[in-house]
Amino acid sequence: MQGLAIIDGSVLEGGGQILRNSISLSALLGKPINIEKVRNSRKPPGLKNQHRTGVSSRHNLAGSAHSSSFAGIELAAKIASAQLTGATNGSSDVSFTPKRITPGDYTADSVTAGAVALLLQISLPILLFARSPTPSTLTLKGGTNATLAPQVDYIQHVFLPFATRHFGLKVDVDVRRRGYFPKGGGEVHVTVFPGVDGAKLTAASVLERGAVTRIGGIAHVAGLPAHLAKTMADSAIARLAASGFASDASVSVPVDISCTREKNENTVGAGSGIVLWAELEGGGMIGGSAVGSKQKDAVRVGEEAADELIKGARGRWMRRRVAGRPDYNLHGARRRTAIWVAEQLTNAKFQVTVEESGHTIIRCIGIGYSPPSV
Repeated sequence: MQGLAIIDGSVLEGGGQILRNSISLSALLGKPINIEKVRNSRKPPGLKNQHRTGVSSRHNLAGSAHSSSFAGIELAAKIASAQLTGATNGSSDVSFTPKRITPGDYTADSVTAGAVALLLQISLPILLFARSPTPSTLTLKGGTNATLAPQVDYIQHVFLPFATRHFGLKVDVDVRRRGYFPKGGGEVHVTVFPGVDGAKLTAASVLERGAVTRIGGIAHVAGLPAHLAKTMADSAIARLAASGFASDASVSVPVDISCTREKNENTVGAGSGIVLWAELEGGGMIGGSAVGSKQKDAVRVGEEAADELIKGARGRWMRRRVAGRPDYNLHGARRRTAIWVAEQLTNAKFQVTVEESGHTIIRCIGIGYSPPSV
């Protein structure tokens, strides 16, 4: 076991990402950590009960609505056989002492609309390095499509295809039921195939953007008329066509957006959303997404997703994160936070440069990590 690492939870983005990234790395490295000043800039500071998600292997405990902020602390503790202290109401200090990564079948329930994507963010890196000849499974319950976290479709169609192609990941995601704000109730099953015998992630270089070769998408609704999904898809296609993309035979970029409606008996609430993705010649992926609300009609939702994708496809935002969401100020802060946490806990080195063209290039010299022997 390595010496205790102290992480300042108020740095940069200062929210749940510091907690999630720090705990994942702690579990992988077998390094105990203490995260201080958790939510120091929030009012009130410190953890609230709703910032925890209670989980266990083959058992389910309780979390609450806003657990997306600090989702999965106890999930990670169970996977890493860790001692966890400070994960209580009002606490501003959390200590996490991992022992060993244990593959298995785990369930996490945020109870309402806490984002399952953030549960996956903290648990997936750990299970990828579980030494096991068989896969582990995650049953994640809560919000599948929210505004303050990636939609599960983004994970399925942008992040995982990119990570599989360039880093050798093997992960299957099955959306059993969608969950929207504020009721949640979604359920996602994830199968994680770990590397064995000291397998490492493969190195990748994605510096050439290239042209867009294909655009895909999914427009989804639950508890609402099915035609709203088609309206979102049609408005997105119209926006793409007006900007030089279309699905007819006269252009080189095919556009295929599927429309789905959740069965009434398979949802506890109503909601809608759309996720688009573009594949690039250089091996990159771009995502564009929007979530429906009572304040926005379906046409506008589709247009928002298309606008996000168009800006990425034209290179304005693509330069900042090839496989990620557009780099608004918040996303830029999260990127810088992720780099900072990695440098605090590992020997990885990052170099961020801005070229004359305005493109931002992120280079990383990694540590060649492989899981320790049990």
